[in-house]
Amino acid sequence: MSGFRSLRIALLAAALPGFAVAATSTDWPNYGNDAGAMRYSPMTQITPANVGSLKVAWTYHMKPAGAARTAVSQTTPLVVDGVMYLGSPYGKIVALDPVSGKEIWSYDLPDNEKPAPRGMAYWPGDKDHAPQLLFGTNTGKLRAVNVKTGQAATGFGEHGAVNLKTPEVMRGFDRQYAETSPPSVYRNLVITGTSTPEESRGVSGDERAWDVRTGKLVWTFHSVPRKGELGYDTWAPGSTENRSGVNIWNQVTIDDKRGIAYLPFGDPAPDRWGGDRHGANLFGNTLVAVDANTGKRLWYFQLLHHSLWDWDSTTLPMLLDVKKDGKIIPAVAAMNKSAYLFLLNRVTGKPIYPVKEIPVPASTVTDEEAWPTQPVPLTPPPLARQSFSAATDVTTVTPELNAFCRKLIADHKLHDSLPFSPLTMDSQIARFPGSGGGPEWGGGSFDPKLGYFIVNTMDMGSIEQLEKKKEGYWGSTTGPDSFFIDEKNKLMCQTPPWGSLYAVNVNTGEIAWRTTLGVTDSLPEAVRNTGRPSLGAPLSTASGLTFIGATDDSRFRAFDSRTGKEIWTFRLDYSAHASPISYQGKDGKQYVAVVATGGSFLRSPADGDSLVVFGLP
Repeated sequence: MSGFRSLRIALLAAALPGFAVAATSTDWPNYGNDAGAMRYSPMTQITPANVGSLKVAWTYHMKPAGAARTAVSQTTPLVVDGVMYLGSPYGKIVALDPVSGKEIWSYDLPDNEKPAPRGMAYWPGDKDHAPQLLFGTNTGKLRAVNVKTGQAATGFGEHGAVNLKTPEVMRGFDRQYAETSPPSVYRNLVITGTSTPEESRGVSGDERAWDVRTGKLVWTFHSVPRKGELGYDTWAPGSTENRSGVNIWNQVTIDDKRGIAYLPFGDPAPDRWGGDRHGANLFGNTLVAVDANTGKRLWYFQLLHHSLWDWDSTTLPMLLDVKKDGKIIPAVAAMNKSAYLFLLNRVTGKPIYPVKEIPVPASTVTDEEAWPTQPVPLTPPPLARQSFSAATDVTTVTPELNAFCRKLIADHKLHDSLPFSPLTMDSQIARFPGSGGGPEWGGGSFDPKLGYFIVNTMDMGSIEQLEKKKEGYWGSTTGPDSFFIDEKNKLMCQTPPWGSLYAVNVNTGEIAWRTTLGVTDSLPEAVRNTGRPSLGAPLSTASGLTFIGATDDSRFRAFDSRTGKEIWTFRLDYSAHASPISYQGKDGKQYVAVVATGGSFLRSPADGDSLVVFGLP
């Protein structure tokens, strides 16, 4: 770095007040804004009455000159004390002026590393340490950057990095171990998850916490119980040995007041067959509450026993309050890709509304022992399609699509599906929700004034059948990307809606409203309001607005949070498969920002590179 650039950064840092001061309510300091991930902004400048006047204030292009290809980004920027921080899929972390978009500093990751695609965490520092940005990488490292200097944080690990690929989790396997979501910060701890491969035996999905000042390991929670630990007997003898999966590839949420961390564990591997792991398989597809200081388990709730559907608990758990029977109940909203919403007391783990264990279909696959029941909340109902019948559910949006889908059903000899239908080894099934959900990793937002939990879900089925893999387990013969659609035109084969935005009144457990989310531009105008698949989360504001991109139709929308009415739509250059934020600039204006790069849907490549920021004229 040149002496001039060093001086410029130092002067900018000195000019920016309150680096170690707690973020204000006009900032966006966490992935979900608050540590409990409500994705709620208390600002009221942009309202249902004036949202129609929103214009693009500025755009930041992440792709550097000369980059070989355009990269997908699902990241959520942070705004703290008058500075925006953004992780780029091109191996950079940048600090921007959130009013103008002007770059303040840029940090280049070494060794062609990329930051985790969904975002970063912010630590406000202490009397001896400057504030830091913390983020995982595609190479299994946890990095810290000093926000004053834009350089690696000294004292954290080695040269600002901790190698997460320790012998304890790698277990001698040379396999994938990477960060896909932001870590979580509690006091002086940073809590990390990981993605893992799909093989039965491999690297561990254990959850860990590190000292944010030194990078030293503080605690580990065993996602697959060891002998003598609670849950060990929920696995067949020998099946826990080197078991992979049961990992957290989304973020952990934190109850700062109570010092509780909520760990949303995903499926065991492999995720569509459990013949080598008979039992309920704790802590697979389970929300676990632990003491954030020590990692000691407090309670757990399993959303899915012995998972066979790739319905990971990917949806970000959200902390909110439920007003019921004259009492305020501290709650956590938990979902997985099955689209059932569980509202639990976040202190005890007990359901606030009744949950019933219902009988589900048995499996006919060799060696499989499907769990005989699954937990289902009696309220609210599921927030996505749960079954399919070729006799009644084939789309009639156009005659051509109807004919295509009926031929697809005949060619694949697809049989109908019921809720929790297991895959078979002798025929293919149109399974709902498919491997994409239901809801996905974005999670919901919460309007505390209305008591509405607002979440986007999609109805996109999977065509799947099991076959014996050479590694010895049964896996999907059609693969995770074989969806029940016209692939060429990206049109779903079941009756719409294909994507929805729901509001659930958490104080009653009932659906307050549902609206179709997304349009299909390739269809005739009269039938375009089908809804679309979506990746990303909504944002709610105190003025009664809910903003969301997420859909693959390149739109950014605002809805009336009370009614679900769509009241503003902006046509983006690229789809925004990311989660928006809102903040106040130093000019006193409220802004709304979202990353829009396209890609992400059905593994399609990116076609853009933009962070787009909106404000009132």
